[in-house]
Amino acid sequence: MKDIHNLLQKNREWADRIEKEDPDFFHQLAKQQSPEYLWIGCSDSRVPANQIIGMAPGEIFVHRNIANVVVHTDLNCLSVIQYAVDQLKIKHILIVGHYGCGGVHAALNHVRVGLADNWLRHVGDVAQKHDDILSQIDDPELRHARLCELNVIEQVVNACRSTIVQDAWARGQKLMVHGWVYSLRDGRVSEMGIDVGSPEELQPAYEKALSFVPRKGKRH
Repeated sequence: MKDIHNLLQKNREWADRIEKEDPDFFHQLAKQQSPEYLWIGCSDSRVPANQIIGMAPGEIFVHRNIANVVVHTDLNCLSVIQYAVDQLKIKHILIVGHYGCGGVHAALNHVRVGLADNWLRHVGDVAQKHDDILSQIDDPELRHARLCELNVIEQVVNACRSTIVQDAWARGQKLMVHGWVYSLRDGRVSEMGIDVGSPEELQPAYEKALSFVPRKGKRH
């Protein structure tokens, strides 16, 4: 219980500090949220969405799961997307992976982790689909990095093909879907070259993104 009490104390100290720095902060925060961004990222504790892009609470809607997967059978993720798109009218969906992802590593190397193996099968499917790229890479660290990138690209495609995004585009709603990968080593985000704003843009953007995936060496 001591650890929990320490967390509560840290909360009080944080709240006091924020209120001192900006007396109107919590008053504004309590109002209706109106973010323009939905972040779909990994559950990894080292990847805090708001901090990475320098945004305050209330400015970004967030969904996280192991290995930032978007699949059409996950009603949790789809419900978040639906609420963000239909109710909050967000303008951008950011699918954000990160280098060094443990879930991607487990899927790539067939490491059993338990029940999550069934979830990570989705990432394994991505690896299988792009074996022609991954099999050319001898360095295990680079191969892992490439799968982190390929996984993000495929999840962008999945998000774009969801009925929620398709319906939003059909009614003329302005909505972009982007693919990023975050580096734990320097805190910087890399674009995967896939930014989609309509059904017609999806296939060309997908092919472009795949062409940017390095077969050897690091991404520049």
